[in-house]
Amino acid sequence: MALTSPTPGRKVIPLPSRRQVAGSTLLVAGATLASTVMGFFREVINARYFGTSWEMDTFLAAAVVPTILFGVFNGALVNALVPVFSELVQRGEEERAWRVASSVINALIIVLGFGVLVGWILAPLYVPLVAKGFPAPQMSVCVHMTRILLPTIMCTSLAGVLSAILYSHHRFKAPAVQGIAINFATIGGVLLWHGHFGIFALVFGTAIGLALQLAVQIPPLLQAKPGYRLFIDLSDPAFKKIYELLGPIIIGSAAGQMALFFDRYFASQLSPGYISGMNYATKLVGFPQQIFAAAIATVIFPLLSRQFARKDNETLRETIVTGLRMVNFISVPAVVALIILARPIVATLFERGAFQSAATDLTAGLLPFAAVGLVALCANIVLTRCAFACCETRWPVAFAVGSVVLNIVLSITWLPTLGARGLLLANSVSQTVQMIAMMLLVRHLVRGLRIRRVSFSMLRITGAAFAMGVMLLWFRHLDVHVGPAIFSRIELLVGQIAIGAFAFLTVAGILRAPEFELARALLREKLRGGTPTPAEGTGAPIG
Repeated sequence: MALTSPTPGRKVIPLPSRRQVAGSTLLVAGATLASTVMGFFREVINARYFGTSWEMDTFLAAAVVPTILFGVFNGALVNALVPVFSELVQRGEEERAWRVASSVINALIIVLGFGVLVGWILAPLYVPLVAKGFPAPQMSVCVHMTRILLPTIMCTSLAGVLSAILYSHHRFKAPAVQGIAINFATIGGVLLWHGHFGIFALVFGTAIGLALQLAVQIPPLLQAKPGYRLFIDLSDPAFKKIYELLGPIIIGSAAGQMALFFDRYFASQLSPGYISGMNYATKLVGFPQQIFAAAIATVIFPLLSRQFARKDNETLRETIVTGLRMVNFISVPAVVALIILARPIVATLFERGAFQSAATDLTAGLLPFAAVGLVALCANIVLTRCAFACCETRWPVAFAVGSVVLNIVLSITWLPTLGARGLLLANSVSQTVQMIAMMLLVRHLVRGLRIRRVSFSMLRITGAAFAMGVMLLWFRHLDVHVGPAIFSRIELLVGQIAIGAFAFLTVAGILRAPEFELARALLREKLRGGTPTPAEGTGAPIG
């Protein structure tokens, strides 16, 4: 539904072309790759100095509440603001968009400022709910850490608003480098201060990094000539629409973040080290999700919002299908690699310093159970953004809540027999059920999603991934028998990944997987200097 009726004389902003969308995706993916590589380096540094110690478990438990609030407010603000801002910008109502943004920013500062103060005071009451199994001295440290991290919620939430504004103007660079700033500060904090402050060096570095997340977006925002005003206008229909969207999205985001809460809650009752091991395994699974799935969803989100505002259902369906096919093209082979190469990946990245062979065995044993949910995790990111772009928030929220309930039930069921593996498997299963429900919802919203095309594409990708798995199993056999005497650990891992990627791409090309053909066509066009196609500039689908 449009915010107001069309106004004659206003300049309507054209949709970006296929090449522009591809270029934006590559930009976001590149920045996300750099951020994720730094994130892995951060985890390597953390593993070196803190391993799977009780101190690391304490930090991860302390970070639960700030992380949940970050995930709730940052993600919810982006998902609620982008459709509204994109429609206003699309209709040429730039000044009104800035008025609405000013109202949101000012209201957020007031509400979150009060919330942070209350959270700081009540920390001794709610932190024990996260870390039930911690002894009293460890619990006291956990409360102190939580209080240090809690004020950063102000920065991360405001960063979400600025990201939404920049996304609506198709400015993706600054939001994409947020992670680089966070990781840079965290790594620097640990390297510079670990000798003086121990685990609190990680706390201080993280807090500084979260503040930088906001700071890096201010310069490009100033270039957009913002019309910020110190007032709150609650009467604007656009503000009311944001409010209507924000409530259900916050509930849905909170439901998703509660999975993290219960993971840490249940894991705190296991032996020391399992919280850290689950964290490292989850971070490894997040590598392809952050680089590719999040990049694709980020770029197509404002595009989908504009297509929905134009009621261009045909192009909307094409964009969604292309997004799903591309994330499957990345996530399916990633699952195979993470399962087969679990131990060499963990050992190569983390096994040094305080992270000994026992920690490698623990983390590598958990990784496959986290990896099996990667396809659903990536698809859910795209599908949820599609629903939000269509201004549908109720059903995604219901599915998210249902997923958390299922996760809790399965966790309680499997914890006594499978331990931490059961917690990760429960999350993977609940993500898969949520994906199926979201697929049916999006199909209803856009009046047909061409599931058959997605299914045929998935069959080709699975066939190529199977061939990749065979090659990796053979190469792992070579690793066991001759590898350590000839190659270094990192050379073997790089070789295994290269062989697997070559096998996957070769078979995908033979099977004529459409994603392979699309990637090759975009690369060829890029190398030729980007010769325009007839569809460019018309809002044509990207696949």
